Amino acid sequence: MAVQVLDALEAVGARGTIGGSIAASFAGEPRSTIDIDVVTDLTDEQVTPLVEALSGEFYIDERGLRRAVATSSSTNLIHQLTQIKVDIFIAGGTPLDEQQLRRRMPVTVGGRRLFVHPPEDILLQKLRWYRAGGEVSDRQWRDIQGIIRAQGARLDRPYLMSAAPSLGVEDLLRRALHEAI
Repeated sequence: MAVQVLDALEAVGARGTIGGSIAASFAGEPRSTIDIDVVTDLTDEQVTPLVEALSGEFYIDERGLRRAVATSSSTNLIHQLTQIKVDIFIAGGTPLDEQQLRRRMPVTVGGRRLFVHPPEDILLQKLRWYRAGGEVSDRQWRDIQGIIRAQGARLDRPYLMSAAPSLGVEDLLRRALHEAI
């Protein structure tokens, strides 16, 4: 499903990258999830061709997608056969959005190429979600710790430390790095 959505985005001229728990599983400790998160730079002109490309297999609210594009927010697609939800986040809401698209990394799954957020951007996003959720989600914190432990010295710490203040998560990043040791 992720490959299908990313392929459709690329076909209409939009970039897309997988984030959330799926991307965190590539960078840290694998875990199950019930949805797929996609960040994209989809434009209003690309909405109709995307809906046409995916509507045979996905339920898509075209008006909701247009609203998300106009407001740099999010909407979702539902795969009709499996009822799996694909959350679509339109880039532009935060400085991290463009970074995630610019720094996306190709991975091969089942012989198909798809793009995922790099570990640092997954970590920053997870820290934002953890803060937004009142800093109570054990699942988010485990993902954060898992990424730090799995990536170790490969993490671009200067990038993390420069990006964290503008996202309001510098204190959480310092805590996470300290606790993961």
